[in-house]
Amino acid sequence: MDVFKMRVPELVICSFIVVSLLVIHFFSDLLRASLGGHYSQDVTLSQLVEAQSSDYAWLLKLLVNCFGYSCVFVPGYLIYKYVARTNYLERGNKTCLYRAVNMCITGSSSYDQLEPLGSSTADKERPAASTPPKRTSSQEAVQLMWCFGGLMVSYLTWGVLQEKIMTQHYLNFAGESSKFKDSQFLVFANRLLAFLVALAYLQWQPSPVRHRAPLYKYSYASFSNIMSAWFQYEALKFVNFPTQVLAKSCKIIPVMLMGKIMSKAKYESYEYATALLISLGMIFFLGGSSDSTKASGVTTLTGIFLLSMYMVFDSFTANWQGSLFKSYGMTSLQMMCGVNLFSSIFTGASLSMQGGFMDSLAFATEHPKFVFDMVVLSICSAVGQLFIYHTIDVFGPVVFTIIMTLRQAVAIMLSCFIYQHSISVLGFFGVLIVFVAIFLRVYCNQRMRALRKRAEANKPKMAV
Repeated sequence: MDVFKMRVPELVICSFIVVSLLVIHFFSDLLRASLGGHYSQDVTLSQLVEAQSSDYAWLLKLLVNCFGYSCVFVPGYLIYKYVARTNYLERGNKTCLYRAVNMCITGSSSYDQLEPLGSSTADKERPAASTPPKRTSSQEAVQLMWCFGGLMVSYLTWGVLQEKIMTQHYLNFAGESSKFKDSQFLVFANRLLAFLVALAYLQWQPSPVRHRAPLYKYSYASFSNIMSAWFQYEALKFVNFPTQVLAKSCKIIPVMLMGKIMSKAKYESYEYATALLISLGMIFFLGGSSDSTKASGVTTLTGIFLLSMYMVFDSFTANWQGSLFKSYGMTSLQMMCGVNLFSSIFTGASLSMQGGFMDSLAFATEHPKFVFDMVVLSICSAVGQLFIYHTIDVFGPVVFTIIMTLRQAVAIMLSCFIYQHSISVLGFFGVLIVFVAIFLRVYCNQRMRALRKRAEANKPKMAV
């Protein structure tokens, strides 16, 4: 009897998961029936959503995706409330489920350090590695070229393949052409490989920093991250790639707004001035890159809205991750691992509920070139994240920002060359304004830091 009482909390937690999934599955069947009409019973919900020909079909996709994410959010919320109300974590029944719940909610577990399998207690308590010897100028130059080349190759390849997968047709074995439409599957593939790469790196080269953050904290950044990625892929159906790249340069504006709202951050006058210049350059570019005869197919209000939502969610991700770094002090690789773990879970649950896995895998088996492009895209995304963290760690955020700004400029030219996008003189002038504003922002930021350091150095020291 005592054993049964000890198992009751585990049974309740498992029942939350099972019942929630059954209810969500029931409502997904109702949605499928309402959309199905004359369609065959073998048609998946994902196929029914894709079959909608309305200009606002993307909105239905978004709602169905979010409904799929509830497969994780609903049981997670119920378990969180149950644990808080019953003080489940204060009991001594240390089962595997207990450890998992404890790690998710409090971050306290024997497995919370994300260290290699089989590592000993002595390894966990080892001191941080000693400071590496100072590199020579030639070594610095080689390291900089390595970071520059890695970021350029990975993200330029990623950008070209991203546009190809979402806008170009693929031929099957019968010679018939078709487009790949499920952008959520691409998000899943990217995030799953990024999680595996980060986990493998942490196993191979463990971090000296103890991981203390509750895992559920990553879910907020993960949700906003997959939403921003989905909006980014979906926007390519309405705007061309150069427009999307330049819009990313305008992320500074929503990041500043989100920082003002979330963290009550204060900004210098030059930051507002450069943000205004970036907005002006974007307006010139949009006015100079759209053809009045093709405006509905190239650059539409829907595309602008999708890009705006991408920037909103992406700016929230950056600010939330920043607050986690301040609160828990995890490393960038631990952040990469945690966020991509939840991103894989969210998108995997949504795809399973919609039947999107089977549709995408069926498309992949019929279009081998798509498989190659998707795998290379995911590898470039994961490797690119590692280069981001390495560049910031070795050279700082300023050098990283300059490299990525140059990458964006090259990406625009490469896309125009490969996919024959036309940009007028006014459009190129807008691009120039945006990149000048970004470099001006970097220069002013460095100048202000130098002045602050000089002022601190010149302050008279108080006598002890």
